[in-house]
Amino acid sequence: MLLADLGADVVKVERPGTGDDTRAWGPPHAHGEATYFLSVNRNKRSFAADLADERDRARCEELVRRADVLFENFRPGTMDKYGLGWERARELNPGLVYCSVTGFGSGAGAALPGYDLLLQALGGLMSVTGPASGEPVKTGAALVDVLTGLHAAVGVLAALRHRDATGEGQLVEVNLLSTLLSSLVNQSAGYTLAGAVPGIMGNRHPSIAPYEVFQAADRPIVIAVGNDRQFAALCRGLDTPELAADPRFATNPDRVAHVGELAAVLGAALGRRTAAAWFELLTPLGVPCGPVNDLAAAVDLAERLGLRPVVPVPEADGGTASVPEADGEAAPGDAGGGAMDLVRDPIGLSATPPRYDRRPPRLGEHTEEIAAWLDS
Repeated sequence: MLLADLGADVVKVERPGTGDDTRAWGPPHAHGEATYFLSVNRNKRSFAADLADERDRARCEELVRRADVLFENFRPGTMDKYGLGWERARELNPGLVYCSVTGFGSGAGAALPGYDLLLQALGGLMSVTGPASGEPVKTGAALVDVLTGLHAAVGVLAALRHRDATGEGQLVEVNLLSTLLSSLVNQSAGYTLAGAVPGIMGNRHPSIAPYEVFQAADRPIVIAVGNDRQFAALCRGLDTPELAADPRFATNPDRVAHVGELAAVLGAALGRRTAAAWFELLTPLGVPCGPVNDLAAAVDLAERLGLRPVVPVPEADGGTASVPEADGEAAPGDAGGGAMDLVRDPIGLSATPPRYDRRPPRLGEHTEEIAAWLDS
């Protein structure tokens, strides 16, 4: 979808009758379709093809001949079974960029199923996520899937640049486990460099303090202090300037070493006002803080900041959808005229901005037009 937003003509090849599994991943539903599917499939065309059918497979071979990029996320060996693996594909199209996304790579982990929850467990993310003294908890979105898609897109763009310079395509391989281990950044480096195996810390950070959730008078608030200057500003805002000079809290390593004592003092002070009041008071002082929003409040914040997070995508082809001004945004749901509201692409480009000209396709919606093009 990211590449489609940026102008690529993306043909989504799906199983006839059922299509992409996420078409059935609901509730919630909108427009009679699963919002899970709708969230990641705009700007694509759907081509229903049975790879076990000789005519459909021949059309897919022709699609490979004409394509710049092929993405596939079958288990290793599946595309080879249908005559569409990397070796065959580069015979058909030497300039093809072939991106293979797997759960655990194409070696000893080839047979393992790659589902986000499974990767969060096996890849260590759940071991550092959850209540400080509770059970491991997954993230609230399919974070490993999303991060892997981002890495796949970056790899493909690099391969396309190489292809443009040399005419040579290449195989791009991305797997969920490697992506997660890389994305654990400071946690994984703490293990590889210092042998430190992190555990669940709740909302605290292993290397920064105060960097956690506190209870204000009405609801939770996050304080994310990243340096001593910000901590001194926090102490002034809380009317406890003496804390900045306390030897237990004077530097970040001191605060991390005494994080429990610090949390008790800050928690008592923050409980005196509402989260909104603290946000208004502390933010001008340069203290990173804010209430814990639900998704509706988060979208509203983005609107108020002028980020225009929601874009209407039209029902049918017919040009790029216009993006409304923040103060004219409709409520989530149907944007009117058959359009649907989706979260905008976060990439801003001054000359070639993302497009929003095609709603997520219905299963097989473009099969006839694509088949006619391939057969011509």
